[in-house]
Amino acid sequence: MQRDGAAHQIARWVALSALFLIPLAPLLVANSYFFPFITGKAFYLRILIEIAVAAWVVLACLDKEYRPRFSWIGAAVVGFVVWMFIADAFALNAAKAFWSNFERMEGWVFVAHLLGFFFAASAVLRVGEKWRAWFLTSLGVSVIVSAHALLQLAGSMPIHQGSLRIDASLGNSAYLAIYFLFNVFVALWLALTERSWWLKWALILLAVLEAVLIFFTETRGTIIGLILGIVLAAFLTALTGGKHARRFAAGMLLCIGILAGGFYLARDSSFVQNNHVLQRVASISLSDGQTRFTIWSMAFKGVMERPLVGWGQEGFNYIFNKYYEPSLYGQEPWFDRAHNAFVDWLTAGGVPAFLLYLSLFGSAFVLLWKSSELSRPERIALTAALVGYAVHNLFVFDNLYSYIYFFAILALIDSQVARPIEQLEHMPQSSAASGVTYVLPIAVVAACALIWYVNIPGMQVATKLITAISSSPDGIDKNVAAFEKLVAHPAFAAQEIREQLVSFAATIVQNQSVTQDQKQKVVLLAASEMQKQVAAYPLDARGHLQLSYVYRAAGDGANALKEIQTAITLSPKKEGFWIEAGALEWDMGNVGAARDDFAMAYTLGGAEFQVLADYAAAGHIAVGDRQAADEILQKAYGTINVDSDILAVAYYRSKDWPRLINLWKTRAEKPNASAQTWFSLAAAYYTAGQKENAVATVNKLIGLFPDAAAAGADALNQIQGQ
Repeated sequence: MQRDGAAHQIARWVALSALFLIPLAPLLVANSYFFPFITGKAFYLRILIEIAVAAWVVLACLDKEYRPRFSWIGAAVVGFVVWMFIADAFALNAAKAFWSNFERMEGWVFVAHLLGFFFAASAVLRVGEKWRAWFLTSLGVSVIVSAHALLQLAGSMPIHQGSLRIDASLGNSAYLAIYFLFNVFVALWLALTERSWWLKWALILLAVLEAVLIFFTETRGTIIGLILGIVLAAFLTALTGGKHARRFAAGMLLCIGILAGGFYLARDSSFVQNNHVLQRVASISLSDGQTRFTIWSMAFKGVMERPLVGWGQEGFNYIFNKYYEPSLYGQEPWFDRAHNAFVDWLTAGGVPAFLLYLSLFGSAFVLLWKSSELSRPERIALTAALVGYAVHNLFVFDNLYSYIYFFAILALIDSQVARPIEQLEHMPQSSAASGVTYVLPIAVVAACALIWYVNIPGMQVATKLITAISSSPDGIDKNVAAFEKLVAHPAFAAQEIREQLVSFAATIVQNQSVTQDQKQKVVLLAASEMQKQVAAYPLDARGHLQLSYVYRAAGDGANALKEIQTAITLSPKKEGFWIEAGALEWDMGNVGAARDDFAMAYTLGGAEFQVLADYAAAGHIAVGDRQAADEILQKAYGTINVDSDILAVAYYRSKDWPRLINLWKTRAEKPNASAQTWFSLAAAYYTAGQKENAVATVNKLIGLFPDAAAAGADALNQIQGQ
């Protein structure tokens, strides 16, 4: 044992410092990075874990007390991480499976970091007896996060998602909810074992505050997890506690039952329905979860195809496209998660990964209650935290810091129950001199190399991508140069860079102040990069869609259509692809094919989605079949007088001036009609040859919108000058 040596002291303080800085991650928002709420936290956590692991390795070489010990939790964690390495190696996009992307920052790389965090935290915080201090530090940080959330509720700070659901510095209400859930039960655990009365009550008040704030995140899965966790804690206390504790727990169960029953009976009352938070909670039902059930059904089909190794991390998009259900048309177009952490691991790593993930919870519960080192309040609070977390994970996917909290609790249990491994115990300890001469320098070099190769390239790309997509005073040439540098040395986020390049190119093509040479340069670069993406991952429908966008921006309808048709073969039930194909066919003058494509989208989605009815009707209008179009509109809306941009285009292209004029008249008569709406009505009259009505419309516009008088005068000159 070399605890007095310089290497030991340095490694110990470095390891503790890194571990105690980890709880600060929720506060970090790197606005100069792409996906600032995710990437900044991820790089911060990775680097700190790498430093902590390097320091822990030094300690393990110098002092056998820091060496890994055996527990079934540790075995489950190692098995899980090793199997995911194998599963990710067989993924359709192995690079993405290992490295993830900026939006998630997970992948096997982060799973490996969790393994390092698990062993480093278990050993260092056990030997230093710092677990309680670590969790208190985390709770101290949560006070700041809670203050941020309260300021959002008060309207003093913006909610980043643009809704009423608080998200604080985590940028996502669901991420904030699970963060608070862990803190609620950790605060209760520490309060129940705290001797200082002021700290005890401060922890209880913090738990109550953050439990209330969970409701304002409106994350229903977490709310259910919180309630079930509290019920379980009360039930276990009633079974195992002393006389007074049992009475208190029984009273709590009774109160929860009365409140839950009263809320259920009042769920349709105006008090509940007029409160956004209560109304969202009251809306919990099986029918309300139909979207998730549909996604889970798709996921199980994917598992049946690859039951052993799954599709790899970040591979759910392949399942989503291949087994897409048309009923999801009204949802977001791309799901990269099953919105159920258990199902996510089932699809990512197959049945073995799913069983290993379950074993993390199972081993934790068993060892938690077999351990003699943990007190009853600790067992109950930690059990409730894990159960609440598991319930949350049934409805939401995991995130960076919920992983950290989960593995911290696993490491805490491991540190209390693990037993020395004889072979490791008998290995010689390095001397204090060799610690300074060899062990510590090697660890420093290894840590620096790991930080450099694992993090620095990604950090550079995260900042340069912001530069590439942001307006530059030097013009778009600087943006193009930035993109050229990014694609010349593709990092793990190559797909995101290319997709941002496609979006940038589409914007530039529409910019009248940009020269044709500049437009051509951007489009060619975007096309070249998306061709590389499609060549590397030909089974990814999203890549073909993005390449189609580039061809369309370049005016190459034939190749754009070819890529969309390829996407359709990969995802034949996705209505959006059929609509894209129809729009291209229409632009190319093949109205019959456009009608058929729109009709297919409508057939897949049905009259449930009115926008699909608009497209189907537009297709029939394009070929001159007004009767079929009217039948579709009548079925979808109960009328043929429908306000739709799609129909407006169809009426214009088919020169159906009466219906085009009627559509714009309907819009102009609305109380919130803009000046542009009136200009469009005047244009419709003018195009139809009704100059008098066009003039009258512009004059009325000038009276309604005096600020538009100059533009109105120009329009009158144009109309009357012809």
